[in-house]
Amino acid sequence: MKITAVEALVLQAGEIDTSRADGTQDAFVVRVHTDDGLVGVGEGDTSPYVAREIVNMPSSHSLARSLKDVLVDEDPLRIRPLWDQMFLSSYHYGRDGAALHAMSAVDMALWDLLGKVAGLSVTQLLGGEESSEVEVYASEVMPETVEEVTRIAKRVVDEGLCALKLGWGPLGRDLGRDEELVAAARAALGPNRKLMIDGGMAYSLRSAQEFCRRTEPYGLFWFEEPFLADDLRSYERLTASVGVRVACGEAHSNVATFRALVDAGVSILQPDLGRCGGFTSARDLAAMCREYSASAVVIPHCFSTDVLLAATLQFVASLPGERLIEYPVTASKRAGSILKTPFVPQQGMLRLPGGPGLGIVLDDDEVARRTVKV
Repeated sequence: MKITAVEALVLQAGEIDTSRADGTQDAFVVRVHTDDGLVGVGEGDTSPYVAREIVNMPSSHSLARSLKDVLVDEDPLRIRPLWDQMFLSSYHYGRDGAALHAMSAVDMALWDLLGKVAGLSVTQLLGGEESSEVEVYASEVMPETVEEVTRIAKRVVDEGLCALKLGWGPLGRDLGRDEELVAAARAALGPNRKLMIDGGMAYSLRSAQEFCRRTEPYGLFWFEEPFLADDLRSYERLTASVGVRVACGEAHSNVATFRALVDAGVSILQPDLGRCGGFTSARDLAAMCREYSASAVVIPHCFSTDVLLAATLQFVASLPGERLIEYPVTASKRAGSILKTPFVPQQGMLRLPGGPGLGIVLDDDEVARRTVKV
């Protein structure tokens, strides 16, 4: 079997609102085609226009090649060697950021292909159980008003979801207002559902400590990314001074950076399958976490289309212990799925879809409708 083409797609759900930290508005999806007629699907959570160029651009030299040039005519089942070759061939413009995000989409598609060839789900390839289901937490951008927070939280309750995360938006501007918004969410959710807050990198150390003090009565399940991703000193000082668990990792990639987060006291590690290097990297990160820390747990970031959701579900279902999956409920996400069979939580849980690889089939008409040609 050989790769015949790498198809890089930019998808858009509607008019883009650049004021929102909403990764569901557009997307980068790849389809890896083979001479056997099998197609693997993957997604990178990044700037889709930049990632498309990383796949398609003319190569400059041995350390600045397009991913397409690296992959075409290669055996798609040689996943680790291809990952290493993509990493080396993008060395002068990559090593992290958009290049790794594009690689993540390709790696995801290669695992999808491997599962289709083997007749196994990716979860099974990773050592998990096919029948697994995973608890969902709804994820939405924090709105500006108490009334909007209440509406979102009540919708989560009405839909039978067990947890809600709100983030970004107005958070970090006014601690008094932050507390009002958190209190409204807790009041609408009731005492038994999980509530998480994503700080959107909007806090100083002092304001983050005060936020945790003010919101302690509302029982946050975790406080996510109050600082820039690489501000390890602030994470270390925060985790040493507050009781709530602190989460971080959606912008991180390699094992060393996640080990540094663990050393800083971060207890919820959040690799994004569409950014960290795909399943190949995520598997290494999970192994590091098991071996290196008795308290840290991997709960991936996931805030884009159902392709990334499928990959995240397959990965999370393979993990031991505490398992949660992020489920975006933004307006753009609710505009419709790009899958033939969309994911719908039942009683707060998502079950693996069944079938080999990612277990999904793209809705080609919907993909074509959303594809940006220029």
